[in-house]
Amino acid sequence: MLGGTPSRPLLGAALTLDMVELHRDWLFARDRDIELQDFFEGEVLDGDWRNRATRARRILDGHRGRLGIHGPFWGFAIDSQDRAIRAVVTRRLLQGLEVAEAVGATQMVVHSPYTTWDHNNLDYNRRGREAMVERTHATLAPVVERAKEIECVLVIENIEDKDPHARVELAESFRSDAVRVSLDVGHAHYAHRSTGAPPVDYYVRAAGPSLAHVHLQDADGYADRHWLPGEGTILWPSVFRAFADWCESPRLLVEVKDQRGLMKGVEHLVRLGLAE
Repeated sequence: MLGGTPSRPLLGAALTLDMVELHRDWLFARDRDIELQDFFEGEVLDGDWRNRATRARRILDGHRGRLGIHGPFWGFAIDSQDRAIRAVVTRRLLQGLEVAEAVGATQMVVHSPYTTWDHNNLDYNRRGREAMVERTHATLAPVVERAKEIECVLVIENIEDKDPHARVELAESFRSDAVRVSLDVGHAHYAHRSTGAPPVDYYVRAAGPSLAHVHLQDADGYADRHWLPGEGTILWPSVFRAFADWCESPRLLVEVKDQRGLMKGVEHLVRLGLAE
């Protein structure tokens, strides 16, 4: 796998249950990592999500790879200054962990609170950085405790993050094995091209051994494209070299809009000799 060993890393995918069924043979033949993307909407979490969880367990029967879910994220940030809003966010994320426990997931993706505005203003305002971390802890403290109880790791994904180190430091501030770092390479590429952030491989280096989860998607650096690898301008060899040199077996999940065409993107990375 990674970390300097000779074999190439094994790709997995972030998919809806319908697409897990479609790509079942590829996923199950080598027990590839899977991230379920059916449980992050509030309407689902407030509805009869247990029927979906039952279906997930049926579809995944026989799968021995690592399983995760994308946690809820629409309409909120995990660092809200409003105590009442923080309580709602905490409840949503606890609902996500209830799903994770039900399907046997060992990771749940949550979104980073850092924005482009923050990058320019956190050091302007007194205790800006410290206050942001404190608010995030206030939101996530019960969530982290619950994650520990069910042996599920929260992975914090970059969204607008211009500083590749900020969310790594945020994750490490919890001093818990239940909080680690996620990287979406397309989001990092957007930040690099559109906001002047470092290139994608610098995000990998900043996370290092804390990197437990990766979304692989291609983009042009202008928008959050979620194109198939090979359709955009990400420099894939530099990204995979950084994985090999700096990280310890993060889950490498292809996350694209064209989930039916997943294999085209996978085959591009395989042809480059970067992954299997």
